[in-house]
Amino acid sequence: MRSFSLIFKQFSRSVLLIAGFAFLGFSAYAQGDAAKGEALYKAKCSACHKIDIRVVGPALGQIVTAETDDKWLAKWVQNSQGLIAAKDPKALKIFNEYNQAGMTAFAELSDGDVADIMAYTRTTWKTMQAVPAPGTVAGQAAGTAAGQAAATGPSNLVVFSMIGIIVLAFIIILVLNKVIARLERLLLKNKGLFAEEAATQKAPVDRLATVKKLAKNKKLVFFVLLCGTLAFCSWGWVTMWNTNIHQGYQPVQPIKFAHDLHAGAMKIDCQYCHSGAYKSKNASIPSLNVCMNCHKTIDRALNSKTASTEIQKIYDALGYDPQTQKYDSTKARPVQWVRIHNLPDFVYFNHSQHVVAGKQKCQTCHGQIQEMKEVYQYSPLTMKWCVQCHKRTKVDFKGNAYYTNLEQVHKLLGEHKPVSVAVMGGIECSKCHY
Repeated sequence: MRSFSLIFKQFSRSVLLIAGFAFLGFSAYAQGDAAKGEALYKAKCSACHKIDIRVVGPALGQIVTAETDDKWLAKWVQNSQGLIAAKDPKALKIFNEYNQAGMTAFAELSDGDVADIMAYTRTTWKTMQAVPAPGTVAGQAAGTAAGQAAATGPSNLVVFSMIGIIVLAFIIILVLNKVIARLERLLLKNKGLFAEEAATQKAPVDRLATVKKLAKNKKLVFFVLLCGTLAFCSWGWVTMWNTNIHQGYQPVQPIKFAHDLHAGAMKIDCQYCHSGAYKSKNASIPSLNVCMNCHKTIDRALNSKTASTEIQKIYDALGYDPQTQKYDSTKARPVQWVRIHNLPDFVYFNHSQHVVAGKQKCQTCHGQIQEMKEVYQYSPLTMKWCVQCHKRTKVDFKGNAYYTNLEQVHKLLGEHKPVSVAVMGGIECSKCHY
């Protein structure tokens, strides 16, 4: 009996030890440190993953929520290729779903490190799920406001009806006053009270007598005609002079691209999008693939789940599905951009010559583009405007190989004053006209 009791105690201790180790092992995965996990996530995972949307890899929030086996997740993070080579079903499914793109092995991460990352991911994902979409909040607020208005005040139909009744009553009162006054006059006239008044009525007064008298003054008539002719000629001259000048032209574009956000707040160089400005005649309109260099991974502006309206227009034009990250050429269509700056066909303008050789900034012709919500034509782009610019702009010889020979000629002539573009032939007809 005593030996049985001893055996039972030893067995109980063993069970408790096994349970304790199992609990500690489970806790290592289930109770990670979210604060430490955030630092590890940003250092190891953020290049290819996001919590809520798919980029290069899947959305981690969905993965860690669907997969509850943290031990398997740790093995996948530490050596995904090993699980694939071992024909693990879960590993093969993920591998094939993401076009067999290999994941970097993080053997340096311990089980505790992976548990920290999982804790941060799950906490962040739950927070995102708990916050309603902006549209939902706005809709609920609008619905609540409408319900309160319906319960506490009259509807718009009642208000407009009351206003209509008041206006109609006012019109009826005016009409009745007119009718009553007319009837009173008729009644008094029938009694002969207006006879004396009718007899004493004066002859009608000619109100146009003064005008007729002025019209007979030939000097005045000549002066008025002369002033009118000069005013008409001036108006015609200004109108014809400004024909085909579209300064201030600001059309509505199919996609609202905010230059103040990209070139201003984000400080993206103009030539990142308009790459032709420094190497060709035309600045070029950037393709939507340039937009996708950033917007394929940047969080959505309004809601992390769905793209904003303008970004969605880019996706639609490319036939791009952000969930699968695939392009459907059958759904793609060009964006019908509206041209703003338009020179006549007989005018030659080379962007690269002004940007590279002339060292001109975009703002010289296009204004403070980094402050424009919507782009408009800043300069008049007339011949006079170009000639004036060439006359006042000085040539910068320093470090400019384009003008090396011309600088030597300038020194041989003994000229020491600054050289303008006009002196270099910048106002010759053949420079800008074919």
